[in-house]
Amino acid sequence: MTRLRLAVLVAALAAFSTFAAAQGNRPSPPPAPDPGPVAAPKVPSSINPDSPGLAVDPKTFVIGAEDILKISVWREDTLSGAVGVRPDGKITRPLIGDIQAAGLTPERLTNQLKEAYKDKILNPEIEIELIQVNSRHYMVQGEVNRPGMFPLVTPMTVFEALGNTGGFKEFANKKNITVLRDGKVLKFNWEAYAKGDKKAQAQNISLLPGDTIIVK
Repeated sequence: MTRLRLAVLVAALAAFSTFAAAQGNRPSPPPAPDPGPVAAPKVPSSINPDSPGLAVDPKTFVIGAEDILKISVWREDTLSGAVGVRPDGKITRPLIGDIQAAGLTPERLTNQLKEAYKDKILNPEIEIELIQVNSRHYMVQGEVNRPGMFPLVTPMTVFEALGNTGGFKEFANKKNITVLRDGKVLKFNWEAYAKGDKKAQAQNISLLPGDTIIVK
């Protein structure tokens, strides 16, 4: 009986040794691939880098991810051109690499670039214009002639936003327009506002990024 138990114990130890050796020889899993730098949004081919920028206040407008900027450096064509703000909020520029853009006004970003370039070029003169807004927008759905997504470049009311859609369709209910905002449902009576109704004037709120206007 003792010999049988001893044989079983020896066999178990041998099996364990074989298993341990196999585990030790197993190759380590390959390291996770490096995702690399975050890609900047491509500048649409329809955008002309030489076209004038949008009418935004360079002191107050806040640049966001996916916006398209036009950067002009006087007498430095290789440093000038259109550039998209990456999802991480940065842009990449020649000679200086990555620099934060999202969360800054065009005026402040201009000053940041001047500071970054002052050791690279003599007296850098830089101008930044916004040529496409992708970070701030509102949506219009339903019975309008041009539904869709619209950039929110400058302050805009519900009435003004509806004016950008090309008018209402024939059977649109203009008395009961809905504005969806962060789970809240707000109402706007277009007909009453157009007639000068004071209550409707209070309903004509300024839009915020992400608002959706629904016309049934």
